[in-house]
Amino acid sequence: MYSQAVLTALLAWPVVAAAIVLLVPERWAKHVALAASLVEFAISVPLWWTFRPAAGMQFVLDLPWIPAWGIRYTVAVDGISLFMVLLTTFLVPLSVLGSYAYITTRERGFYALMLALTSGMIGVFVSLDLFLFYVMWEVMLIPMYFIIGVWGGERRLYAAIKFFIYTFFGSLLMLVAILALVSLVGHQTGVYSFSYAYLTAHLGGLGPTAFWLFGAFFLAFAIKVPLFPFHTWLPDAHVEAPTAGSVLLAGVLLKMGTYGFLRFALPLFPTVALHPAIQTGIVALSLIGIVYGGLVAMVQPDFSTGALFFLAGMLYERRHSRLIDAFGGIAKVVPLLAAALTIVSLSSIGLPATNGFVGEFLVLLGAFRTYPRAAIVAAAGVIVAAMYLLPALQRVIYNPLDKPENEKLRDLSPREIAILVPLLACIVWIGVYPAPILRRMEPAAKNLVQSVRLDAATFTATR
Repeated sequence: MYSQAVLTALLAWPVVAAAIVLLVPERWAKHVALAASLVEFAISVPLWWTFRPAAGMQFVLDLPWIPAWGIRYTVAVDGISLFMVLLTTFLVPLSVLGSYAYITTRERGFYALMLALTSGMIGVFVSLDLFLFYVMWEVMLIPMYFIIGVWGGERRLYAAIKFFIYTFFGSLLMLVAILALVSLVGHQTGVYSFSYAYLTAHLGGLGPTAFWLFGAFFLAFAIKVPLFPFHTWLPDAHVEAPTAGSVLLAGVLLKMGTYGFLRFALPLFPTVALHPAIQTGIVALSLIGIVYGGLVAMVQPDFSTGALFFLAGMLYERRHSRLIDAFGGIAKVVPLLAAALTIVSLSSIGLPATNGFVGEFLVLLGAFRTYPRAAIVAAAGVIVAAMYLLPALQRVIYNPLDKPENEKLRDLSPREIAILVPLLACIVWIGVYPAPILRRMEPAAKNLVQSVRLDAATFTATR
C-alpha cells in the first residue's frame, strides 16, 4: 500500500495543508505550516529504507488521466530522483522554521505558497508523463514568483518579473517541443501518448528535427540551471527573495535544470546529446559559467552572493544589511554563528570531509575521463571559490570588531540552532561517509548512461 500511495501522498498533502493554512488564524499559520512540512518529511523518510537500488523505477503508480489525449498520471522514482525528493522534503521544514522571524506580514499567504511550491517541486522529480511534468514545472514557477514579488526586498517586483519571464519563456519552448515530439511519434506509430516510457521506446526517425526539439528542452533547462549566458535572472532573484525562497531556489529549483537534462533531454534525444559539437558547446558554456561566476562573486561587496543563504538571512535579521563591510570581528560576540559560517564556507570550497569535496571530486573525476582539459579548467573554479569565500569570511567574522553596532549582536537562538544542526550534520555525514547515497544512486546513473549510449548507437545504425 505504501509503495503505490507514497508519491501521490507527497504531492497531495502539501496542497491540502496549504488550504488549511489559509483557513486558520494568522498567528497559527507558521505553526500549521511547520507541522505540515514535518508530516511531509515523515511520509518521505521510509523511501530511504524501502528503496531497492537495483530495481529501476519504483513506487510506480500509472493511471489514465485524460485518455483521449494520451495523458496519464504516471509517477515513480529511481536512484536519481529519490534523493531530489528527500532533499526537498528535508529543506522545506527548515525553510519554514527559518521564516518565523523574517515573515511578519501576510503570513497565511506566504506559508500556503511554500506548501504549494513543495508539491510542484516534488511533482517535477516524480513525473513520468511529459504533460504531468510540464504541469508540475509550471506549478512550481507560480508560488516562487509570488514569494519573491510579495515578501522580497526593495527591488522584489523587478526580480520576480525577471525570474518569471526568463523561466516562462523556456517553459513555453519546452511545451512546444513536447507537443511536437508527441505528434511526430504519434504520426509514426499511430499512438499519441505523453508517456515517458512510450516516447523513449519509439524515438527513431526524428531526423534533423531532433536537434530543434533538443534545443527547446536545452534552453528551458539551461535557464533553470542557469548556464551562461542565461543566468542574469539569478542574482536578482537571490538578493531580493526572502531567506526561505533563496534556500529553496539554490537547494532545489536550480537543480531541476540538471535533473531535466538527465531525465528528459538525454534519453529523449540521445543522438543529439552525444553529438561532439553539442557536447563541446555545453562544456564550454559550463566552464565560462564557473570562471565568470567566481570572478564576479570575488569582487562583490554583497554577502548574499554566496551560497550560505540561511546564515546570510540570520545575519541580515541582526543587522538589516547584506554588505560585508557592515560586519567585522563578530566571532567575538556570536561564536556559534561564526563557527557554523566557517564550516559551511569551507564546505562550499570543497574542503575534504565535507559534502562539497565529495560532489566536486566526483564531478571532476567523471569529467577528466572524457574532457581532461575542461576538467583542469573546472578545477580552477575551486581555487576561485576560495579566493572570494575565504576573504569574505575573514572580513565578516575574524577582522577587528570595529563597529559599535556589532558589539551587541545576539548569538544563535534555539530555533536557529535547530535549523543549522541538521544541515551541519549532513555536511559532515556526506563528506565522511557518502557510501549509502552513492550505493542507491549508482545503478540508476549507470543505467542512464548505458541506455543513452545504446539508443544513440541504435538510431545512428538505422539511419
